Amino acid sequence: MTSEIDGRAVCSVICRHDGIRAREIADILHADRRAVNQILYRSPLMKELCYQDRDYCWHGIMKQARPHIGLQEFAGYYAPAEVFTAQTEEEWLASLTEGCKNIGRNLNDTRGLFHSFRDCRETVLRLFDDLVPMVGKKCLTWEVAFELRLKQSRYVRIYADVLIITENRVFSLEFKMKDRVDPDEVLQAAKYSPYLEIMFGPDYEIIPVLVLTRQRETFDFAAIGKTDAVLPVCSGDMLFNVFDEYMGFLKT
Repeated sequence: MTSEIDGRAVCSVICRHDGIRAREIADILHADRRAVNQILYRSPLMKELCYQDRDYCWHGIMKQARPHIGLQEFAGYYAPAEVFTAQTEEEWLASLTEGCKNIGRNLNDTRGLFHSFRDCRETVLRLFDDLVPMVGKKCLTWEVAFELRLKQSRYVRIYADVLIITENRVFSLEFKMKDRVDPDEVLQAAKYSPYLEIMFGPDYEIIPVLVLTRQRETFDFAAIGKTDAVLPVCSGDMLFNVFDEYMGFLKT
């Protein structure tokens, strides 16, 4: 057994089973058991996404299938789009505030942070207002999460502003109250992808997006650092175009 494995493969196997031991994970992946154990016991992220019971069986906290049961353990807010779009702002904000407290999200910067939360909500609501006439109510079965929090290490936390989860894609939206692209913020939007790939598994494509809420009528792609890779950058009013780019709503 010499296959190279990574956290994404290990987590995916765990989440497909209702309790599985490291030896069985290694057999399924045709991998060395020691390599599996290194991932299970040395990765802070793996320890957050999975847990071991008294019988030494591993379980995934979040299911890697729709609906993503357990995602609420990592997000300040999580609900089907149908629920999200029907809530008042105060109902949504109360749920988000309570959820942020549960996951340890610092809410000290109340004035600026809550303004940012509301700004994100309005943009996502506008997106679904655009989506429903075009693709029908099936988009309301998608899932919406705000303020996803993951531990990369003891001292480092990963925060994704908003996730919109379709049948096979996760759009990770990084919101900035700006009207121009900052290369460092492009990198920030992109850096969450490897962790989300582990969390959601191989059946999902992760699409990072930078959303500039003080810009208008903007949709473009920006280089990710000094690589050939790019990610979409848009204003809030053009977010629908990002989804169309990857899902092809307007193609005939």
